[in-house]
Amino acid sequence: MKGRFLAFEGIDGCGKTTQINHLATWLPMSGLMPIGSRLHLTREPGGTALGIALRELLLKPPEDQSPTDLTELLLYAADRAQHVSQMIFPALNAGDWVLTDRFSGSTVAYQGFGRQLDLEVIKQLEVIATQNLNPDLTLWLDIPIEESLSRRGATPNDRIESEGKEFLAKVSLGFAELARDRNWIRISAQLDANEVAKEIQREIKHFLDGYLKEQ
Repeated sequence: MKGRFLAFEGIDGCGKTTQINHLATWLPMSGLMPIGSRLHLTREPGGTALGIALRELLLKPPEDQSPTDLTELLLYAADRAQHVSQMIFPALNAGDWVLTDRFSGSTVAYQGFGRQLDLEVIKQLEVIATQNLNPDLTLWLDIPIEESLSRRGATPNDRIESEGKEFLAKVSLGFAELARDRNWIRISAQLDANEVAKEIQREIKHFLDGYLKEQ
C-alpha cells in the first residue's frame, strides 16, 4: 500500500515547526496510520545529506557570494529532485507516511511571486524535480505579515528572511493564490497553538474519511 504524503506551507513565523511536532506526536497514536507504517519528518531545503549542503549555500552563502535569483531557483530544484528520489518516493513506496516542512509550493511563492521569476519556468522545473509527485494534502498556515514579523522578533534572519516586509507580502499573496488553485487547506495560524493543532487534526481526519469513501 502506498503511503501518505502531507506538506505544510506558509510564510516564515507561521508556526510550521510547532505544528509539525504536534502532528508527529498525534498521528502515530491517531489510528489513522496503518499498522507497521512509519512516519518520516523532513523539510525543504535540507531533507537529504546533499540537501543540507544546498540549504547552507542557499540560506547562509559565503560572504559576498549570494546566488543570483536564477541560481537560487535552480538550487531549490536540485534539492527537491534529490529529496523526492532519495527520501520521499522510497518512503511512500514502502507504505510509510511523509510529513514535510515545505514543498514545491514554497518555490512558486518565494521565487515566483517574491522574486517574480517566470512562473511557467518554475512550473516546468517543478514537474521535472518532483517527477509529478504532489502531496496528498497540503496545509497552509496563514498569518498576517505583521504577525509573522512580530513572532520572529529579534531572531537572526537568514538570507531569505532578510528580504523585508514588501517581499514577504508578495510571498503571502503567492501562497493565497496557490491555496485557491491547488485546493490546499487553509488554517488560521493566529489562534492558540493547541487550537491550531486541533484544527489540523480535524482536517486530516476529514480528508482521510473522504478518501476512504471514494475507494
